[in-house]
Amino acid sequence: MKSRAPVQDQTNWSKPQGCRASDPTLHRLVLFTDLDGTLLEATTYQFDAARPALARLRGQAIPVVICTSKTRAEVEALRKKLGNHDPFIVENGGALYIPDGYFKSTPAGSIIRDGYRVIEMGVPYSRLQEGLRFIERQVGMSLVGFGDMTVEDIAKATGLSLQDAELARQREYDEPFLIEHTHLWRRSVRRAAQRLGLTVIPGGRFFHLVGGTDKGRACRVLIDLYRKEWGSVFTAAIGDSLNDLPMLEVVDWPFLVERPWGGHAEGIALEGLTRLQGIGPAGWAEGVDKLLRPSPFQPDPFIFHPFPFTY
Repeated sequence: MKSRAPVQDQTNWSKPQGCRASDPTLHRLVLFTDLDGTLLEATTYQFDAARPALARLRGQAIPVVICTSKTRAEVEALRKKLGNHDPFIVENGGALYIPDGYFKSTPAGSIIRDGYRVIEMGVPYSRLQEGLRFIERQVGMSLVGFGDMTVEDIAKATGLSLQDAELARQREYDEPFLIEHTHLWRRSVRRAAQRLGLTVIPGGRFFHLVGGTDKGRACRVLIDLYRKEWGSVFTAAIGDSLNDLPMLEVVDWPFLVERPWGGHAEGIALEGLTRLQGIGPAGWAEGVDKLLRPSPFQPDPFIFHPFPFTY
C-alpha cells in the first residue's frame, strides 16, 4: 500500500498506508477513547480543546465509547458533562456497560443492573485486595493500593478534587497501587501476580492489578455487538500510553496522542498507527479531524468510508 498526501480534488484514489480495513465497502464508524491524558488533559482533567470534535461526532451519530481505568461512578459523572449515551468500558476492561435497549438484541452473557446491560470480565475487587496483600508478602515490600488510602490520600496523589477522589475509590474490578524502588521490584510484583492468575498493568500514575482482562478484550466484545447490529463496522481508537495498547491493537485505525511532557509513549508499534501532533485533548481533536475528513465515496453523513491519510 502506498502513502498519499491529502491533495484536494484528486481523482486517482487508492487505499493509503495506515488503513487496515480489508475492503473498500462503506462502514459505520465506532470510536473508542481513553480518558486521562487523551480526551482529558492529564492534570486538569478538562476537555475544552476536544469540544468541537465531540460536537462533530455527535452530529454524525458516531458512537464514542469510553474505555478507561476509571470507575463506573467516575465515567457516569463525565458522560453527563460530555452528553454521551453510548456504551462504556471501565477499570481496564473489568466490565462493559451498555445502556439497556441500546442494541435490538440482548447482549449474550449480560446482566441487568441500574439501567445497563453489564458484561463482567474482571474479578471481584475483594479478591484483588487479597491478592495485593499476597504479593506484598511474596516480594517483601509495601504496596499501597486505593483500598489502603483515604479519599484525601487519593486526591493528593492524583490531583483530583475530594468529590472526584471519592468516585475514583469506588472500585469494582481494578486495584490501582504504587510501587517504589527499582524495575527489579516491578518484575517481581508482576511474577507474583501471575502466580495468582492476575495481571499488573502500568498506568499513568499507578500500576493496576486486574483479573487477567484488558481493554482490548472488552473492545472486541463490543465490536462484535456493533457488527451484529449494523453489519460492516470500521473502528478507531485514541490513546496515550502503554496500557492502551490492547485497545489500539483491536481496531482498524489506532491513534496515539502526545504525552504532557512531549513525544509519544514508547513500546507501541502497530501497523497503521498514527502518532498525532498534539497533547491530550488537542491531539484527540486532530485525530477526529483525520477520521472525519471526507472522501468522494462518502455519500451519507452517517456513513464513514475508511480512507485515512498518513503524512
